[in-house]
Amino acid sequence: MRFNVASRLAYEVRDRAVFILNIEAAALRHQTILSETLKLTPAVALERHDLAGGTRLVRVVVEPGRFEVAYDATVELAMLDADPSHVSETPVAELPLEVVPFLNPSRYCQSDQLGRFAYHQFGGLPPGHERVTAICNWIYDNVEYLSGSTNSETSAYDTMVQRAGVCRDFAHLGIAFCRALSIPSRFASSYAWQLDPPDFHAVFECYLDGAWYVFDPTRKAALQGLVRIGVGRDAADAAFATIYGDAMMTDLQVSIAPLDEVTQAAPTLRAVGIA
Repeated sequence: MRFNVASRLAYEVRDRAVFILNIEAAALRHQTILSETLKLTPAVALERHDLAGGTRLVRVVVEPGRFEVAYDATVELAMLDADPSHVSETPVAELPLEVVPFLNPSRYCQSDQLGRFAYHQFGGLPPGHERVTAICNWIYDNVEYLSGSTNSETSAYDTMVQRAGVCRDFAHLGIAFCRALSIPSRFASSYAWQLDPPDFHAVFECYLDGAWYVFDPTRKAALQGLVRIGVGRDAADAAFATIYGDAMMTDLQVSIAPLDEVTQAAPTLRAVGIA
């Protein structure tokens, strides 16, 4: 399927500030960027840097005043589709070394602190894609999706205690549980088809059977309609804008629309891989 994605960001910059933007569609084997434009107002010089996992960063230095960012792209998705029952876990001894860091606890995903619960609740399940799905089902059933219930400091441990959060928190909890079970997991930001209201959406990915597979415990978007933006250990690595300086956001608009005829509107029950 092909999708048009767009984002509009506006800021009031009070003092000279450095912006690191992470809003461009990722460059992936199963995600092809057919066309794209990035417009900065005022037009300032930019520096680009591509990271592992397809993340594409843009750094700009902005003087005081109004600063606007407009990104538009047409992206084609050809997601890896598999039978979940045939997608197994990869033993740690066989993991690519670049994947191993995604087994470790991180700032927002304290897998070490949640390990006992994860083993008790999920350790006895058959390993593989279906165990991660069971983790997502537990989060969906036991954590309330509640806008405004958390903030930028909320961690997976906090979400476990409070039993409320938004997509970012659902993803962090899923990552923490999976890492506790020796399943490499990473945070992913995305443009999400069917998300209401439209916004940047957080999901997570697990390395299973030689590929990264995507999971969304919120069940608020179609997995086959996720245009990936960036990945990292947790949300600290995948913010759509990291700002060093004095600037305040004044507007945020995000959109995604399919260009092809839609044959399945509900989130897929298949195993959806991105690389």
